[in-house]
Amino acid sequence: MKNILKIIVLNLFIMIGVNAVAKDSNTFIVETNRGIITIEVYPEKAPKTVKNFKQYIADGFYNGLIFHRVIGDFMIQGGGFDNDMIQKKTNEPIINESNNKLKNNAYTLAMARTNAPNSATSQFFINLKDNDFLNYSGPSSSKIGYCVFGSVIEGKDIVDKIGKLKTSPKNGQSDVPIKKVVIKSIKQR
Repeated sequence: MKNILKIIVLNLFIMIGVNAVAKDSNTFIVETNRGIITIEVYPEKAPKTVKNFKQYIADGFYNGLIFHRVIGDFMIQGGGFDNDMIQKKTNEPIINESNNKLKNNAYTLAMARTNAPNSATSQFFINLKDNDFLNYSGPSSSKIGYCVFGSVIEGKDIVDKIGKLKTSPKNGQSDVPIKKVVIKSIKQR
């Protein structure tokens, strides 16, 4: 009887440990109407950026938004506009952590922003190729670059398909895919 009790207690500790690890996972499933993209984020390289991204995911912010900007042989961008191209209200901007030695290489995930270096909120992009000109090259606003904080680990073919979609201007935005790319959900794996 004591051995059975020990086994049960041991199994409970293992199950609790597995659940704790899963809740702190840095791997996410991005379910789109075009397919599944699996991404991994790097909190050790971009802690504030990853914390910000995870908070938007926990809030369900991205669910139903679209990839609203697609530029072939460059990048795909999402996380800010709904299906009607109305921009969703965001949290306050975060500091740019682009000086983290990560490069804007093909299939990396980076924060979109305005011309102001510390203006990123919810929008992110996936590089379709190595975009060295987006990398950090100095502290001035013209050289600070765009913060890479993750990468695509599965579903690169889906990213490539999205990157080849035809686009047109819509609601003051250029390069909007004619065929919608909806983010159904982003969930921790």
